[in-house]
Amino acid sequence: MVEHVRQRWKSLLLQCKKTDPQFIVIHYDMFALYPSAYRIKRGTYSLINPTFQCSMKDVNLLYEILLAGMQIQGEEQTMLIPDEELASLRHVEKLEVICDDILPKRLSEIRRLAAELAQRHQALRWADFERTVLTLVYATQTVARVNNQQQKEAWTDAVIKLLSAIQMDLKLS
Repeated sequence: MVEHVRQRWKSLLLQCKKTDPQFIVIHYDMFALYPSAYRIKRGTYSLINPTFQCSMKDVNLLYEILLAGMQIQGEEQTMLIPDEELASLRHVEKLEVICDDILPKRLSEIRRLAAELAQRHQALRWADFERTVLTLVYATQTVARVNNQQQKEAWTDAVIKLLSAIQMDLKLS
């Protein structure tokens, strides 16, 4: 049985060698940072790898939503936009999917993300940059909500690492 599995992996790796190596690196890289972006969840807006910002209009809309006081809630709750007019926009559905289903919400997941970002030597893809900024927003909002001093320090450390990763990415691009 073990030998059969080993043979299957060997044939898969041989197939990969025949393929363009850049494709393999890019393909692996897509899944590394935000794996949940490629999983369809039952009952969600059926998008695979959604991106909110596709134009300057979208960038301005996200800025307006953030200024309106958007709250990215924890794992069990959904995103909250206090401005009803902004919240009712159809385009906001993509942002809800990103914030509710794709962004990491646990401290351990955010630490893993920050560690992976710190080891990168190339600029992030646009979708990953957007998600990293939104993860930074979530982590910052969590620091404000947490009362326990140890948790506050841990979340603050995660915020600092995410901010450093974003600054590094901006230097690379």
